[in-house]
Amino acid sequence: MTNKPVSIVIAVKYFNDNLKQCIDACLKLDYQDFDIIVFPDEQFDYVHSKVKIIPTGNITPGKKRNLSLKYTNAEIFAFIDDDAYPRKDWLKKVVSNFEDELVAAVGGPAVTPTEDSITQIASGLVYESILVSGPNTYRYLPGEKKFVDDFPSCNFIIRRDIFAELGGFDENYWPGEDTVLCLNLTKKLNKRIIYDPQVLIWHHRRPVFKGHLRQIKSYALHRGYFVKKFPETSLKFSYFVPSIFVLYLVSSLFLFMLSDFLKKGFVLILMFYVFLAAAFAVRGALNQPNRIKLIPYVFFGIMLTHIAYGINFLKGLFSKELQL
Repeated sequence: MTNKPVSIVIAVKYFNDNLKQCIDACLKLDYQDFDIIVFPDEQFDYVHSKVKIIPTGNITPGKKRNLSLKYTNAEIFAFIDDDAYPRKDWLKKVVSNFEDELVAAVGGPAVTPTEDSITQIASGLVYESILVSGPNTYRYLPGEKKFVDDFPSCNFIIRRDIFAELGGFDENYWPGEDTVLCLNLTKKLNKRIIYDPQVLIWHHRRPVFKGHLRQIKSYALHRGYFVKKFPETSLKFSYFVPSIFVLYLVSSLFLFMLSDFLKKGFVLILMFYVFLAAAFAVRGALNQPNRIKLIPYVFFGIMLTHIAYGINFLKGLFSKELQL
């Protein structure tokens, strides 16, 4: 399997510095048989024998990625976001997992680069916190190797024949198209997705607070909607926790009017939550160069993430339909 051809697929709006970094890093991979296919809205120039630029017009990332079936015959499709870049041994670590015929797809951690700005690193630390990501912190930091039932498309590698059999990504959803693909892969085809901590990429974060919270809002809307649509992977208690927290905050405003005892209970619980957020902010920032400056960004980032996710998860949960 180590000599099988791989197509690295990058869906992007337009050429940018992050994309250039991504392509440059891919070209330095310690692997021979691969090419890079970039699907931007409009044509741009990048001259290299391994790089194909195929303009698509203004369509969703899922639709762009599905065009891989038309433009390459590679046996493996390696999807990576334009604002990410791989470690040199990325593809070598990937292909070894496909020696098991039951393994249809591979995912790995998307780690925050050290060169990111302080607000981007803060966003990464928020995602890495168990207080925010719960059992899914392995998506942002290397964890133990294991089988998973859902994985994001920023670092997702799949066999071509499986991708074709599934019909590619569901073009009715974005984000969330990766969740649907993983569900169909594991449930309909009874195949496996393996998480390998060695299949590592670096992923630039959206800075706190505006860009980060906009991303959180989108994730939460779709996850809430998917609870009804795809409960097999989305009906999990951990996804409900931020909404429970938001509902608790709102209901406590009315409890204040009932008794001093309830008021004191609310204050104690809130103080405990603030203590936890502060503790995780300090813990996350300890090994960073700008740890003192980082702490307030991470502290408020954790709390605002919970609130934004909680509200928008409920919106998605009660939505009849989501717009692309």
